[in-house]
Amino acid sequence: MMTNFVNATYIVSGLLFILALAGLSRFETSRRGNAFGILGMALALVATVVSVLDPPAGGTTLDGEGLMLLAVAMALGAVIGIRKAVKVEMTGMPELIALLHSFVGLAAVLVGYNSYLESGSDSFHLAEVYIGIFIGAVTFTGSIVAWGKLSGKLASRPLMLPGRNWLNLACLVAVVAMSFWFVPTRSLTALALMTAIALLLGIHLVAAIGGADMPVVISMLNSYSGWAAAFSGFMLDSTVLIITGALVGASGAILSFIMCKAMNRSFVSVILGGFGETATAGGPVDQGEYRELSAGEVAAALAGAGSVIIAPGYGMAVAQAQYPVAELTKRLQANGTTVRFAIHPVAGRLPGHMNVLLAEAHVPYDIVLEMDEINHDFADTDVVLVIGANDTVNPAAMEPGSPISGMPVLHAWEARQVVVFKRSMSPGYAGVQNPLFFRENSAMCFGDAKASVQAILAALPGGSADAAARTPEPAHA
Repeated sequence: MMTNFVNATYIVSGLLFILALAGLSRFETSRRGNAFGILGMALALVATVVSVLDPPAGGTTLDGEGLMLLAVAMALGAVIGIRKAVKVEMTGMPELIALLHSFVGLAAVLVGYNSYLESGSDSFHLAEVYIGIFIGAVTFTGSIVAWGKLSGKLASRPLMLPGRNWLNLACLVAVVAMSFWFVPTRSLTALALMTAIALLLGIHLVAAIGGADMPVVISMLNSYSGWAAAFSGFMLDSTVLIITGALVGASGAILSFIMCKAMNRSFVSVILGGFGETATAGGPVDQGEYRELSAGEVAAALAGAGSVIIAPGYGMAVAQAQYPVAELTKRLQANGTTVRFAIHPVAGRLPGHMNVLLAEAHVPYDIVLEMDEINHDFADTDVVLVIGANDTVNPAAMEPGSPISGMPVLHAWEARQVVVFKRSMSPGYAGVQNPLFFRENSAMCFGDAKASVQAILAALPGGSADAAARTPEPAHA
């Protein structure tokens, strides 16, 4: 038995996972952090296979059929993972993450039932099984609902059932009560009933949260999946799975708390499925008339501007407009214009989404500023370009009674002139109309964001249509 090799490899894997989290905390080191994570997972997989092929004393060696099933499972997982990674666009990353969380939850449920069927009547182990299956089931269905909302297959508005908070409380009380039935008796009926309740609870918890808070939900489900993995590690007696799960669970919980604080949301409220939320989106309200500018008019405004702030959002990611935006930044800077980017904590439906896109387009880090760093500078800015953002620049957040009331937003409306790039006048993901579009100092620039920025580049002094169309992009874009 290569016990020492397996244990040492698990320790190295755990250290690599810690280094991965440290690297992913900064954009400058994110590639290195990702590489550490990949290496750590590869080593953990190798050690697990070795421990299966050469089990400890008293363990069961896999026969030929078992080895074949293991190989097929690994190959199938690798093919699906590679296919998804190659095909997914950056705009589809949030829903892909939600879908991957569902896999973790489902795996925890299956591991829990397998451990239950093969284990004895040890009360402590049965409690581990019960808790692991509960967390896994909530994560599984909750992540499926989050994926549906993010991909547009389910409505983004919150599901407001009568007495929904009492329903959640009743489910939790039932789950706790059945634990006193399951652990002493090892009843399969109690375990099955708890699983069914947990699956329904996961659906309701996430369905009750509106689209504006979905980035926090994704982070929260990330934490849930980590704790589900940790309890799976206890059930399987896998040290590396416990370490990994605890790291993911703790980091996800910390990130969720930070995001809730940044969005002025209650952490407890989000965890409990929007507990206490009462504001609902009203019907359409006549905000007045809006102005529309052509690409040439926007270019003229930029040519005469001394300072410009660009506020990117999900629409920029959908249009893959980060490359012409980066070229526009260079051109404006070459003309002596001060250009900076304002990044909302949840711009792009996922923390860091916009930062990654801008880094991919080689926008300098030092001009990409977080909301708290730049919000006070809008009042002294000549032109603000809002490219594909909506809820993150919505002044309705400053008023009571709105579904996004209290959420900190970028104060783009304080600038001398605001140009909003959108395809239409439709509201944002939260379903709330934006009064910014109708202000006297605001104008709309309709169309695909990438094409619009390229047209502006061509209209700028010294620009041309051919040069604007040749904005640098990676080979896969």
